[in-house]
Amino acid sequence: MPAAAIILAAGLGTRLRSTRPKALHPIAGRSMLAHLIAACEAVFDRIVVVIGPDMPGLEAAARPHATVVQAERLGTGHAAAQAAGLLRDFAGDVAVLYADNPLIPPATLGRLLARRVAQPDGAGLALLAMRPADPGRYGRVVTDAAGDVARVVEWADASEAERRIGLCNAGVVAAPAGDLFRWLDAVRPENAKSEYYLTDIVALAVADGRRVVAEEAAEADLAGANSRAELAVLEAAMQARLRDAAMAGGATLVAPETVFLAWDTAIGQDVTIGPNVVFGPGVTIEDEVEIRAFSHLEGCLVRRGAVIGPFARLRPGTEVGQAAHVGNFVELKAALLGPGAKANHLSYLGDATIGAGANIGAGTITCNYDGIAKHRTEIGAGAFIGSDSALVAPVRIGDRALIAAGSVITEDVPDDAMGIARGRQANKPGRGAKPGRAGQAPDRAGQAPGRAGQAMPPKGTT
Repeated sequence: MPAAAIILAAGLGTRLRSTRPKALHPIAGRSMLAHLIAACEAVFDRIVVVIGPDMPGLEAAARPHATVVQAERLGTGHAAAQAAGLLRDFAGDVAVLYADNPLIPPATLGRLLARRVAQPDGAGLALLAMRPADPGRYGRVVTDAAGDVARVVEWADASEAERRIGLCNAGVVAAPAGDLFRWLDAVRPENAKSEYYLTDIVALAVADGRRVVAEEAAEADLAGANSRAELAVLEAAMQARLRDAAMAGGATLVAPETVFLAWDTAIGQDVTIGPNVVFGPGVTIEDEVEIRAFSHLEGCLVRRGAVIGPFARLRPGTEVGQAAHVGNFVELKAALLGPGAKANHLSYLGDATIGAGANIGAGTITCNYDGIAKHRTEIGAGAFIGSDSALVAPVRIGDRALIAAGSVITEDVPDDAMGIARGRQANKPGRGAKPGRAGQAPDRAGQAPGRAGQAMPPKGTT
């Protein structure tokens, strides 16, 4: 049977103290809405996202899926009803979900749909429920003697006895499209908040003589976020999932709780990741890589057997070749470091192509920006760049070329040549023996030369 999803994403994030719509707040480098859309895409044939007025960012984040606008925020039932124009005649089930529940896995959504049709005579409505350790202000699921759902009561409207019920509503429901929108049309704002509650369709389904069933899921899968503290809880839960997946895939995380991964971090086998490593989006790590402590990687590819860090930074557009080394306090941006190449200390390599086996000395920088545009630096295979060199782009250093330490290179250096661009050293005999310099013998009175009692050379003489 085909299925469609309505995602409610019109929340303003008022309790988050944010100008950003709630659904766009990130978890592991991806918005809550994007997480939920990805889960829905694995289960549903159509997705409609309900947004508020003047939310172009949400509309863009929902693409290529359809969006509808809830012009007035009159409650969850009212929000879901805004999708009627697109889905009322849909020939299948429609589920309603909340954008601030980003951790729901596709398997849980699949079980919800299956539960509705799995009964001998089918159920008119299925909902997701949970038994949280602290039920708090969740709506309570009231069941009948047969275990079917009789109604869902919001915390604000619940009696003391109902608030003691441990089974809580997660907010996600599924029903045939025609029934769902018929019930939504019948919802009235007769409650403490004078809002149209989505949960009221449960009582309407029961009044129609339709069975309502609850599919229980883990609290961690159904958690939502209405505050910054709850966002942090979601982040922690997602990070735990990502770390477990990385280790199950064959990676060693020396101190897992200190490693932070992005939603799309791809890590191969026999990878070792040290403490306090952070991955931004778009990172792929091949097999047998070592990433040492306090490194930050984003938008980059690290090839097999490479060593990164400690205290290294790989920025977007970077590729580190097989068995290459990036050492402490080295930053790469839009750089290709060839196989076996080494940049082990205190360097910035931006907009650069570095050939296989090249060695980049400590303190080397590629001067890639002239104040107007970015330019590239090319360093050939087997080249050696001496310490404290500045390569002013655009410039090419040839294969096996040698750049003398302390050089500022502004012109191309041919293959097998040595480039030197620095002032010539001049030694001045006797200039180092200054009166009073440490290490000189004191005079007979126990005073160092040049102290009180001795004639000093006139000012300005040497």
